[in-house]
Amino acid sequence: MATSEPKKRMPGTARRARIIEAALDVFAARGYHATAMEEIASAAGVTRSVLYDHFPSKRVLLITVLQEQNAGLVAHVGARITGSGSPGRRLRATLDAYFSFAQDRPAARRLLFDHTDEDDPEIKAVRWGIREARTRSVAVMLGRDLRRLGLDPDSEAAQAVVELLISGTDGLAQWWERHPAVPRDRLVEAAMLVLWNGLSTLPEPEAH
Repeated sequence: MATSEPKKRMPGTARRARIIEAALDVFAARGYHATAMEEIASAAGVTRSVLYDHFPSKRVLLITVLQEQNAGLVAHVGARITGSGSPGRRLRATLDAYFSFAQDRPAARRLLFDHTDEDDPEIKAVRWGIREARTRSVAVMLGRDLRRLGLDPDSEAAQAVVELLISGTDGLAQWWERHPAVPRDRLVEAAMLVLWNGLSTLPEPEAH
């Protein structure tokens, strides 16, 4: 009589990664408060008890997802910021990298930047910490470019400039989500027009 082989147990690291990916999709689609741990367990294909073995609460799970997705974003974009080439070439590559992240990981972008209305002091504190750390990291990576502008990368002015760049670029990514037919390279060109050439290069309207 033939016997079936025992089902292989998924390694803990792979199971944890599956849970985080499922949680990312559910949190991004429904928001923190509307999401139940049962939904995440079902989406990940695990039982509630297995889910709680990895993450003791919904808050801990959300914070973990936020931290991991932010680390992935910074690594993805940072490789272009610190790459080779002229400042203009690196800026173009950086913008394209951010828009490719928004295109390939829309749930991650939405969770990091759009879903910020959790009425939870601990989550809010973590979100602000992630945001400030992201700004400081990008300021460090842009150090040589900021110095060319006469800005100390550690200064408040430099961090304000970086915050403007990040917020502006993500604002364009949000616009793109509502206008998905626009090609990515056209989006990059539009951002370059302002960020690299500057508004001062636009012609002044004729006086009447």
